[in-house]
Formats: sequence, C-alpha cells, structure tokens
Amino acid sequence: MSTELTEKPTHNDPIPADALKQILTEARTYNDFSDRPVSEETLKTLYNTLRMGPTSANSSPARFLFISSADAKARLEPSLSEGNRAKTMAAPVTVVLAWDTEFYEKVPQLMPHNPGAREWFTAPESTLANGKRNSVLQAAYLIIAARALGLDTGAMTGFDPAKLDAEFFANDQDMKTWKSDILINLGYGTTKNLFPRLPRLDFDEAAKIL
Repeated sequence: MSTELTEKPTHNDPIPADALKQILTEARTYNDFSDRPVSEETLKTLYNTLRMGPTSANSSPARFLFISSADAKARLEPSLSEGNRAKTMAAPVTVVLAWDTEFYEKVPQLMPHNPGAREWFTAPESTLANGKRNSVLQAAYLIIAARALGLDTGAMTGFDPAKLDAEFFANDQDMKTWKSDILINLGYGTTKNLFPRLPRLDFDEAAKIL
C-alpha cells in the first residue's frame, strides 16, 4: 500500500453549472438515438471512469456486457419486453448491467490490505444484499459517467432476466456467475419520443435535516 497522503488529491471546487445540467439537472432518459456509433475506445473510457465510484469494501460486484453488434442485438431481442424492443434494437449500444454472484472472489484483489474482507460477503444473504445494492450504485455511476463523456442514456428493467442470462451467461465460462439486472441504452439521443420531464419531490417531501 502507498504511504499516507499528505494532501487531498482533489480540492472539491463546485463544478460549473453547465456540467451539472449535462449530467443531472437537465439530462434526460432517451428513447431514440441517432445512428452515430459509439466507439470501443469510448466504451473503455466509460468503464474506466465509472469503476472509480465507491462500493462496499471496494467489492465492485457489477459486471458489464456491452452489446453493439447486429448478431449480439439479435440474441438480445427475444429477452426484451415489447415496449422496449424497438428503441433497444435501434440504440448503438445496450449495456447489460449484471452482478457477479461470486463477486467476493475478487475482494482479496480489490482490498489487498485486508485479506479477510472476502468473508464479509460469502454468506448467501450478504452476497445477495451487497451484490445487488452495490451493482445498482455502479449502474448509477455508469449513467453519470456516460453523460459526463457526452453520451445519452436510457435505462430500463423491462426484459426477461432469466431468458437473457440463459442466452448470454449460462454457457460462457467467463460469465456463468453473472445475473442481469438492468439494461442501459447508450448513444447520442434525439428528441423523437422524448417525454416531457416528470415532476420530482420537493425537499420537504423527501428529506429531513436533524
């Protein structure tokens, strides 16, 4: 491990208002995308950005299958609900956000200063709770990182996870312990089928300061 830091690596200045608009306050969920492709280099940059978000004990249980080829899209299509089929097939990339049911096997690699941390996650109830909770956190990091990199996103859960897992994961040695949870379309959004922004809860409806 490195020696103790003597100064903060970041100084936490507020980011510009335009950046906040791009990643959150004016960002939208897109239902249609242009035919502009998303490069493999961009997808790798996206992953290398989102992976830096925090998870419990740095466990990083999320796994990411980037579906972009016509053949892979054809394999994905039968798993999609009818309402999500057209937009997903048209998106340049669809990310299958999954979680690894044996993510704890990577914990010694990810938390080398505490070799016993693996055991925190091996009980079935801990595996499930921490695996799903932290992978959903990583899905949020993906959306924010994608927007920061100039991509648009459309997340959804309208698909058959069991069918998808059987098609992509069950017979693949590298992915056989993955379980799908969320699909996220990626690309450069258009205004076609873009719904008006829905309301959000006000502070006093959803938050308290004690």
